[in-house]
Amino acid sequence: MTRKRFHSATDEEIRQGKVTDVYFERTLAVLQAKKVRKPVRAEFIAKKFPEEQRWAVFAGIEECISLLSGLPLSVRALDEGAIFYPLEPVLEVAGEYTDFALFETALLGMICQASGIATRAAQCRRAADERPLISFGARRMHPAVAPMIERSAYIGGCDGVAVGLSAELIGAEPVGTMPHALVLVMGGTVAATEAFHEVISRKVNRVSLIDTFDDEKFAALSVADALGKDLFAVRLDTPSSRRGDMLEILREVRWELDLRGHKDVKLFVSGGLDDEAITQLNPVADAYGVGTFISNAPVIDFSMDIIEVDGVPLAKRGKWSGAKRVVLCPSCRRRQILPLSDSTEKCNCGGALRDLLQPLLEAGATLRSLPAPHDIRQFVLRQLAGLS
Repeated sequence: MTRKRFHSATDEEIRQGKVTDVYFERTLAVLQAKKVRKPVRAEFIAKKFPEEQRWAVFAGIEECISLLSGLPLSVRALDEGAIFYPLEPVLEVAGEYTDFALFETALLGMICQASGIATRAAQCRRAADERPLISFGARRMHPAVAPMIERSAYIGGCDGVAVGLSAELIGAEPVGTMPHALVLVMGGTVAATEAFHEVISRKVNRVSLIDTFDDEKFAALSVADALGKDLFAVRLDTPSSRRGDMLEILREVRWELDLRGHKDVKLFVSGGLDDEAITQLNPVADAYGVGTFISNAPVIDFSMDIIEVDGVPLAKRGKWSGAKRVVLCPSCRRRQILPLSDSTEKCNCGGALRDLLQPLLEAGATLRSLPAPHDIRQFVLRQLAGLS
């Protein structure tokens, strides 16, 4: 066997079911040998969320639909970007089990990781409020999944992403400042900032990284004097081992810049941030770059379970059998899980119930176009605004 250059599956290998757990391959072999072809319904749910999260953001359905399109299957799902809660089905696949048995592993992987990343991004978005929030986490994961990571971070609430291919996927320009490497190779903070200013398109904001060699206050003043009104922001990425009290460092830098007429220079903070740190730094920080906390998010632990066989409700112990509705009352915000056969249209408060699981595929045919990443992100932001 020829060794691959990179240890990642191609699109075609995923579509061929080559990244499935082997027991699904063996299950398919048994069913085919015994000529067993039964229609089933299978649903994807998470019983609980990591770290005592109360809610999560659903992501990854676009890849799932790409995988299942053209197969003799029907799919209902939440809209991508929908906020959901434990035990609520987010995705249902209906059809003969042998037509999708090989894809359970891939389908779970597509929504488990993407939903975890989107959820962490949404937590940071809530913490940052209106301040710009950039995804800096691609370097913490395998490059093959960098576009998925940053797309999920973007739809979860990040304003921008750092990797070019990821930016293409969301239809935006990549966002970035300068690395410590530029400062080291150029021999100093001011030299690196001036070189950046001379070479890079003026469409890119001038953000100087000020903690490579110098005290942050004095470096900030030096680059502010060197670039004047052309300096958009300074970035503090101080390693945690030397950070001290970051809030006080930011306050000191802000004071000194303001005192010397540089009130328009913004403070951009990165390096080991999470939602709690963002909340603490909000009194002074103007923007954030978040990496590992988002890209290394704990997955949402979905499982796929058959809940109906040959039209008869049937599930393993610990699971609720039968197809389901997930309904929301827009009036009182009450959410319910109901049997699919339950035709209730009104909430107890009198409001009209809205079904959150909507058909996406019918016999393999796509029923509607999927929204663009920008529109999904706006959908997430509207929901976040309504959370208590």
